[in-house]
Amino acid sequence: MFAAMRSDRMQAIHLFADEQTGLEAIIAIHNTRLGPALGGCRYMPYATTEQAVADAIRLARGMSYKAALAGLEQGGGKAVILRPAHVPNRAALFEAFGRCIESLRGGYITAVDSGTSPEDMDCIAQQTGHVTSTTQAGDPSPHTALGVLMGIRSVARAQLGRDDLSGVRIMLQGLGNVGYALAELLVAEGADLLVSDLDAGKVRLAVDELGVKPVAADAVYESPCDIFVPCGLGGVLDSHTINRLRCAAVAGAANNQLVDRDAADLLDARGILYAPDYVINAGGLLYVALTHRGVAAGDIAQRVKLIGARLDSIFAQSTAEGRSPAKIADHQAEAILYRD
Repeated sequence: MFAAMRSDRMQAIHLFADEQTGLEAIIAIHNTRLGPALGGCRYMPYATTEQAVADAIRLARGMSYKAALAGLEQGGGKAVILRPAHVPNRAALFEAFGRCIESLRGGYITAVDSGTSPEDMDCIAQQTGHVTSTTQAGDPSPHTALGVLMGIRSVARAQLGRDDLSGVRIMLQGLGNVGYALAELLVAEGADLLVSDLDAGKVRLAVDELGVKPVAADAVYESPCDIFVPCGLGGVLDSHTINRLRCAAVAGAANNQLVDRDAADLLDARGILYAPDYVINAGGLLYVALTHRGVAAGDIAQRVKLIGARLDSIFAQSTAEGRSPAKIADHQAEAILYRD
């Protein structure tokens, strides 16, 4: 574990257990140079504790980079709760987790993530004030989607020479809260939208409500398109899937889209422009962080819209220096996080 922490320059990993509720949780804190760590809480089954720790480490690092490039006075952290096969009392479990967060005395602020809901955050809020994304705070998904839309526009400018998305063929993978909200925005922009999800019901709903075209889950990567937009879980881009892609660019909402750093070089070698995930999907983080600080909704939306300009800058520097956008973004974030 310590080797993994050194490799990713982790600051701390906290392990918690509560026998009464069955809680087993990990809070990974990557970097707090800019402020208290902020990151969502995942509630998912894991085959091993080691896999859960590795997931928390990877996600926490991404949150540090995301906050740094979004200009937030926040550090990067992530929580993972190992979901048991049977949960006697979900509310009690999340209240117990709230007590764990409170024990860190403000060093970590939690929010919704895969497997958790605003109602879960309400339970946490009964035990600590270091939580956002409650039912009162509102859903960050529309803001994540808005930021990704700004990023897709930037990608279209850089790679397609387009100032609008009318007629641009987009393959959207994943119709969760963010993916569906993004689909609505892309249809309104006039994009030629293809969608896929493992849940056939979500695909049918999008087809019926939005008039999009369905694609089978196992045909996503081969589907010809201008821009591939991954919006599900991470780790979808590896040597196998990258070689199957038939697109000019990748720009999506999913966290940790690249299975490793070599994947960025593979995309670059194929001439596929990649929008670094922690830059393009920062809208949700901006929303939860700034809402927690009491910033007005209109001001938050304006901050989210600047994501496109940030990507414009990264793409321009990438072209000028002959380095991939992923390496440019990493360098920019590290210069902020580790400067003397």
